[in-house]
Amino acid sequence: MSNTHTSDSDVSRNETRMPQILYALYLAGLVTANLTTLIGLVFAYVYRKDAAPWLKAHYRYLIRTFWIGLLYFCIVFTLSVLTMVGSLLGLLLAVWFGVRCVTGWLALRKGEPPARPSSWLW
Repeated sequence: MSNTHTSDSDVSRNETRMPQILYALYLAGLVTANLTTLIGLVFAYVYRKDAAPWLKAHYRYLIRTFWIGLLYFCIVFTLSVLTMVGSLLGLLLAVWFGVRCVTGWLALRKGEPPARPSSWLW
C-alpha cells in the first residue's frame, strides 16, 4: 500500500514558495520602477485566501508593505517637489522597503509569520 500523503515539511516548502517569489518581486521593484511590486501585490491578493494562517500573515504583510509604501511615496514625492528634503527621504523609503522585505523573507525562511505584520515601520 503506497502512502501518497506528503510530509508537513514538503507541504510547508511548497506553500512558502509563492511568498518567497513575491518578496523577490517586491525587491526587484526597487530597480524596475515598481512594476514587479505591482505584480507581486496582485498575486498576494490571489494567494492569501487559501494559505495557512501563518502564511496569511505574510501575504497581509506584503499587501500592507505595498500600500504603506505607496502612501510614503506620495508623501516623499510631494516633499521632493516642495523641498530638497524629499530627495533624501526617497533614499530612506527605499531602505525601509528593502528592510521590510528582507525581514519578512527571513521570517518566512524560518517558518514563522512576520514579527509585526501590522507595523508601519519594520
